[in-house]
Amino acid sequence: IIEIVNDDMPFLVDTVTMEVNRHGLTLHLIIHPVLAVKRAKDGTLAGIAEASDATALRESFIHVEVDRVPEPSLLETLVADISRVLGDVRQAVEDWPSIRSRVLAIVAGLAKQPPPSIPAAELDEGRAFLEWLADNHFTFLGSRAHDLVVQDGEDALRIVPDSSLGILRETSETQAKVVASGFAALPPEVRAYARRPELLVVTKSTARSTVHRPGYLDYIAVKRFAADGAVVGEDRFLGLFTSTAYSASPTQIPLLRRKIANVLASAGLPTGGHTGKALVNILETYPRDELFQTSEENLLRTAIGILHLDERQRFRLFIRRDPFERFLSCLIYAPRENYTTELREKWQAILVKAFNGVNSEFNVHLTESVLARIQITVRTRPGHIPDYDAREIEELLIASARRWDDDLKAALIEEAGEARGNALLRRFGHAFPAGYRSEFAARAAVPDIEMMAAMSEAEPIAMALYRPLEAPPGALRFKLLRLGEPLTLSGSLPMLEHMGLKVLDEHPHHVTPLDGKPIWIHDFGLESGLGDADVEIDTLRPVFEDAFAAILRGEVEDDDYNRLVVLAHVPVREIVVLRAYAKYMRQIGFPLSQAFIKATLAAHPAIARQLVELFIARFDPAAPEGASRAAERVAAIERALEGVDNLTEDRVLRQFLGLIQATTRTNYWRRDAAGAPRSFVSFKFDSSKVPGLPEPKPMFEIFVYSTRFEGVHLRGGRVARGGLRWSDRPEDFRTEVLGLVKAQMVKNTVIVPVGSKGGFVLKKAPPATDREAFMKEGVACYQDYLRGLLDITDNLVGTDVVPPPQVVRHDDNDPYLVVAADKGTATFSDIANGVAKDYGFWLGDAFASGGSVGYDHKAMGITARGAWISVQRHFLEMSIDVQSDPVR
Repeated sequence: IIEIVNDDMPFLVDTVTMEVNRHGLTLHLIIHPVLAVKRAKDGTLAGIAEASDATALRESFIHVEVDRVPEPSLLETLVADISRVLGDVRQAVEDWPSIRSRVLAIVAGLAKQPPPSIPAAELDEGRAFLEWLADNHFTFLGSRAHDLVVQDGEDALRIVPDSSLGILRETSETQAKVVASGFAALPPEVRAYARRPELLVVTKSTARSTVHRPGYLDYIAVKRFAADGAVVGEDRFLGLFTSTAYSASPTQIPLLRRKIANVLASAGLPTGGHTGKALVNILETYPRDELFQTSEENLLRTAIGILHLDERQRFRLFIRRDPFERFLSCLIYAPRENYTTELREKWQAILVKAFNGVNSEFNVHLTESVLARIQITVRTRPGHIPDYDAREIEELLIASARRWDDDLKAALIEEAGEARGNALLRRFGHAFPAGYRSEFAARAAVPDIEMMAAMSEAEPIAMALYRPLEAPPGALRFKLLRLGEPLTLSGSLPMLEHMGLKVLDEHPHHVTPLDGKPIWIHDFGLESGLGDADVEIDTLRPVFEDAFAAILRGEVEDDDYNRLVVLAHVPVREIVVLRAYAKYMRQIGFPLSQAFIKATLAAHPAIARQLVELFIARFDPAAPEGASRAAERVAAIERALEGVDNLTEDRVLRQFLGLIQATTRTNYWRRDAAGAPRSFVSFKFDSSKVPGLPEPKPMFEIFVYSTRFEGVHLRGGRVARGGLRWSDRPEDFRTEVLGLVKAQMVKNTVIVPVGSKGGFVLKKAPPATDREAFMKEGVACYQDYLRGLLDITDNLVGTDVVPPPQVVRHDDNDPYLVVAADKGTATFSDIANGVAKDYGFWLGDAFASGGSVGYDHKAMGITARGAWISVQRHFLEMSIDVQSDPVR
């Protein structure tokens, strides 16, 4: 709580409030009654008098409540500063009549002895201006007279004794000063202004007001002249223009009215025309302090520059340099919609730096005009203003004022042309949230917009892998765009991690185009896991994006085999080949786990890539000189394996090599009617060459791999038949099928010397409780399983063997493939024959026995049980019960 008692006088409350604010304290309450009081001779309060009592003292009682000040030293400083500014108030108020009288005396002196070096018109206007100031348009706070003398060969201003009034009252310090130190510190070219034959100098002081209202004090100097017209001194007045000085029309204010009239005359524009009226408006609304201080030449140049803006949304900077180099006044005109507090702070920083300034202050003028006017005054030290290029500074301001939307428009037009760029801008210009705008430059949004423009219900996903400029080795970012709903982190993170990437961060952005569904942009920060090795982003990008899209669509499995995308830039579909071989390893009883196989390939990505290249060399129908290239690949792999120190890893890699060499056919290069690759891959093996294959080994076998199912078909000879089973043993269905083959070979000894069996297992089966969906998935996978078999089986046209298209064969003609029903597929024979018909397979509906045109095994008793019943009946006809009677 601050309580002040003072003789009643003007400016007390304003000044106390101003000082409290200067200390950064919040003013919670202020009460300031003026009371008539009686006091004893010693100053103690004797009582409260009536307001009408002329003998009473009128005193101001001020009660102020501010933030608590815990530190005693700060409280002492606050009390001292309030006492100091109240002293300034007292000095200013007490000396105000004397200062005003001095002004009027100067006016009278100018009339009595006009300086011969000042034109009469200028003199008359100057006298009128001083009279106008004295007529309550200027709050006089201080005054001092100086003589212009030569000291040590240089001009100096010497304080006239007993001339200091108001806040400039002489103290022991000022009395000791003969020469004004501020003037002596000015550069010589600036001090030369003191001798220029100008009656008045109107500018701003370097000192802030401590009385009435904050801000820099207005400085008015009236020069004194000798009889010959030479300048011999000046009378200096400090204070503040009153509110009426700012609200009155400048055409009614002496000095300003003449300045405006001269500018209008120099412009030569008809005052009744549109342009002339616009110029008059510019001058009347011109910053009033600037209007007082600027020269006619500078005012004309600036006003015409403003006029040429013609209400267009453009940027302009006008700079006025204070003659005494204490500040530079910068007028900025900018599109009103662009103006923000943040932008103004940027401009202040730019200007302070450009002019080597000490600090800056601002004033903003907003009207219905499309342009905002921002005045920034940069305080400088005389002699320390560097050379500057106004145009360059203006360009800096313009660059800092460019909005994200402006940059986006320019970038879109540059990349897409004006018509399409503007169309994209209308759709996406206001679609990006603040978080996106702060994180990405507008130019970086152009490829995102192109991706979003191409998205649709049919193509709801887009993506881009990129490396930020100046990113450290291994650092990547990945943008994943999705139409409609956002992707969950629990879904997308495992995909990236299975590709060997470490996810460092993720920033989602919700984009709302003007005419479509919302789009989510997920921006991931990634680490490649390659250590200090740099990422070949241009090579990796297409491989990575294709892989992630395929994984997202469920076309390939999401597992650690996908690490080869980043480690070796292996396309995801080629990784399917390695994954399929690894799945086959599990079925033939390879003793090492799938996890170890994945880790081995990741540990030796170069060899993994060589294995894929060997597969391509052997089976790509378009590969020239496939046999010789394959031999070279095998030799290269053998050399690389010599560098593998871990014997277990060596075993895994050699198993892959052996399987590829044991493969005789594949459907990898076959396409559907639309030209798309198969969603499944099948390999035909020469079983005798498969490393580690358990006995008994069939002559041939086909392994079919898909993300939805896996299947195998084993044949004991070139001519063999047997059923296909819908297995429920995903871990070892080949073992199950191999057991059936053994039994088949025994059962069919009389009919066919050797047997065959096949089986498939579902990997993404719906719950068995949903019978319809379960059977639908089973039938679909059964059909693809059969397609995988027929894809690599020869056909017969007449007596000619026709190889399957896009299949390289490393074995003899092999057109015989006959299947039958088994567990789970008893009713599928017609389905199988339908697939064979689609392929034009030579056996037609004989491809699968049974069906609508074949035997119903169960109905006709053609089963193991039916055979046993037939045996019982045969012996019963001979009166022999085979279950109790001996059979001789």
